Amino acid sequence: MTKKAFRLPFGRAEEATADEISLLREENHQLKRAVEELSILNELARAIGASVDSEDIIRKIVDRSMRAVQAEQTVVTLVDRNASQSMKTLVRAMTSSAEHPHYHVNENLLGWMHLYKKPLLTNDPTTDERFRGLKWEKTIQSILCVPLMVKSELIGVVTSYNKKGERGFNEQDQRLLAIIAGQSAQIIENARLYEEEKALVTMKEQIKLAAQIQQDLLPKSPPHLDGYDIAACSIAAQMVGGDYFDFVRVRDGRWAVCLGDVSGKGLPASLLMATLQATLRGQTALDTAVRETISRSNRLIYQSTDPEKFATLFYAILDAPVGSLSFCNAGHEYPMLFKSGGAAPARLVTGGMALGVLEEFPYEEDVARMDPGDTLIVYSDGIPDAVDEFDQPFGEERLRSCVDEHAGQPAADIMARVVDAVKRHERGGPRIDDLTLIVVKRVS
Repeated sequence: MTKKAFRLPFGRAEEATADEISLLREENHQLKRAVEELSILNELARAIGASVDSEDIIRKIVDRSMRAVQAEQTVVTLVDRNASQSMKTLVRAMTSSAEHPHYHVNENLLGWMHLYKKPLLTNDPTTDERFRGLKWEKTIQSILCVPLMVKSELIGVVTSYNKKGERGFNEQDQRLLAIIAGQSAQIIENARLYEEEKALVTMKEQIKLAAQIQQDLLPKSPPHLDGYDIAACSIAAQMVGGDYFDFVRVRDGRWAVCLGDVSGKGLPASLLMATLQATLRGQTALDTAVRETISRSNRLIYQSTDPEKFATLFYAILDAPVGSLSFCNAGHEYPMLFKSGGAAPARLVTGGMALGVLEEFPYEEDVARMDPGDTLIVYSDGIPDAVDEFDQPFGEERLRSCVDEHAGQPAADIMARVVDAVKRHERGGPRIDDLTLIVVKRVS
């Protein structure tokens, strides 16, 4: 066997066999690779450790991962946990040489990662028994895929394609990419949570602004009419609501009194509420018959909203000097007109279906009379539908009894008593719907 002089550590010169030299060279190669890996990991840690921008973090992970395993392309795919299907993913970043096509992670590969949650290496995917019958891109020769795990939950995968200059990826590549994924997963998750928190804060600010705008759209105070005492309020179940009330002056002592309830809750409902208000104000200004005002408003709402959107509405023109109330009830809760004699309240029913359901509908109108001592209660379904801890509704009988009990008080006090009664019934539980109320008393 050939012998060569070889200087070993501690300055001692001895002879070593070619096999020993080869072994030492391999150990030296391994040490060099370990130093390179540590350098890559250290560089990656410094690059992503202080960042809170998930896009920037992922781009850096892709870049370092691709260089670390010498891949033609690396893709980071994050699982979309808000999607209806857990397999739906968000490809957030990829890097590849210009001459290579952009690959997208195959759903079958993602399914395998969801199931096993461990690294996968294949240097001949077309014959891999784990993906029998699956068609791959012809240019894909080798795949190395590792999971991004946070607290045993798969949040994404890192996938590298086609080892440069070699037949395929090896176990060292797999180990290094797995370390990179393990080092990066929590940082990606933290950045994503930070971005979600920022988005939530922004959304809350926008909702707060929308709520303020919505409140500004409602009347600041009821009109002051000789011989009448009027009060009104609207309490949203969420920060913004879908209930609407308004008082619009027409002419010659006549006022439009309206209360609406649009479908849905939150921001979409508030937008439809604003549309309803603008529509009704525009149509009221034309000073046409009540049924004509509602017919035109219905047509406009139908044409400007989605098919599933609609609004119930009670609309009336109060002729204050004579005490007549011309009204149309478009699918709304039936208002109660309490007469001074103490009889059961009249229900204002005449009208038609809710606005926005059909483009054309033959609405009807009727006339009620308000004499001195009479009280009109117009309300949204948030009052009778309010429930207690046993899911029992407040109901119309409680509303009627409350108004009867406080009939001799001013309109604002009647309104406050009704609202307090509803809140006591709810016993601090979550409000399921907006609560809106108009009280009109004729005092002389």
